[in-house]
Amino acid sequence: MAYVSMGEAHRRITDYLNRFSDAVSYQDGSSLKRLLAVSSDSPSLLSLSDALNVFQDASRLIKQFDKYSQFGEILVPLFRSLQNYRLGHLVESYQSFEKSSNAFIQEFRNWESAWALDALYVIAYEIRVLAERADRELASMGKIPEKLKGAGSFLMKVFGVLAGKGPKRVGALYVTCQLFKIYFKLGTVHLCRSVIRSIETARIFDFEEFPVRDKVTYMYYTGRLEVFNENFPAADHKLSYALTYCNPRSEANIRMILKYLIPVKLSIGILPEISLLEKYNLVEYSNVIQAMRRGDLRLLRQALQEHEDQFLRSGVYLVLEKLELQVYQRLIKKIYIIQKQKDPSKAHQIKLEVIVKALKWLEMDMDVDEVECIMSILIYKNLMKGYFAHKSKVVVLSKQDPFPKLNGKPVNS
Repeated sequence: MAYVSMGEAHRRITDYLNRFSDAVSYQDGSSLKRLLAVSSDSPSLLSLSDALNVFQDASRLIKQFDKYSQFGEILVPLFRSLQNYRLGHLVESYQSFEKSSNAFIQEFRNWESAWALDALYVIAYEIRVLAERADRELASMGKIPEKLKGAGSFLMKVFGVLAGKGPKRVGALYVTCQLFKIYFKLGTVHLCRSVIRSIETARIFDFEEFPVRDKVTYMYYTGRLEVFNENFPAADHKLSYALTYCNPRSEANIRMILKYLIPVKLSIGILPEISLLEKYNLVEYSNVIQAMRRGDLRLLRQALQEHEDQFLRSGVYLVLEKLELQVYQRLIKKIYIIQKQKDPSKAHQIKLEVIVKALKWLEMDMDVDEVECIMSILIYKNLMKGYFAHKSKVVVLSKQDPFPKLNGKPVNS
């Protein structure tokens, strides 16, 4: 921290107060939002933080003038938050910022127009980010991390302020997305339901009037929820929407969407090109897709084992594990094609021992009874058409469309 004289410190603080007062007076949301971004490490806020650590009586300065004092409940704790953030005291920084934010919300309620929405977005973002950092500090001290949970409660209050008639309601989706980020981080995704219900069923909201950026984020998170619920058609719709409208220059965001959309597409029988995986560095799915193309159960299991931690963290492991049935289907289809080339008249009759040999070649040891069970499941799930001749241990396939395509629908549960 560079040396700052008392006079220079006073000048920097006064300059900030004037900019804050002017931003509110002229309803300049763009200028106001920059004054609230505590974690942004912007040069102007860093220099203000240094000034506050030299000039210790900023609260007296605020009270001296009416144009500052009317916002005292916002500014005094905001200054404390900036000071503590600069000093690395993250818990104190969060607590002060939450106090300032509560005061800001009270003022925001009284402003009739939506001019301060950009500033509110910054507060919603900062409360989450500062809470995450405060929780890391608490955990490092052996204390219970609780600030992110508190930030969620605060944002629910903000959502309540926005969930009314009038122009401010377009901000509700941004706050919802910040809540999603908190709930996913805390592992309390069930709390998303009440907010989703409000957005999707309340008559005051028209989804199309929300900003595209917020709609993309919303569809990404609700798409992930549908993946966890194994509602793959809905997950496909939502994640595909997010991908379609995502900024094409935001490669990191596209990658995040594809990380969930690819398993969903695989589960409904749609296999992406390997070039897509390479472009967005999602090569962990390469062998899964190759296994599905080849009907190679061994390769699928190897891929799941190799990337198990990654898939478990993403929450897609169980989705990928259920692809085994489609892999079996492709294996049987390969056997069927080979038999058709040798003897077309008997192609639809596949002996179980032939399947056992094919699996053994893939180093998968299964007996006839196990294979019989799998064939029964494939028929039941409509991945194969036909019936099972138990005495002769033969699968008799339908002569018309023996291997129905999923056509974008999930395997029957």
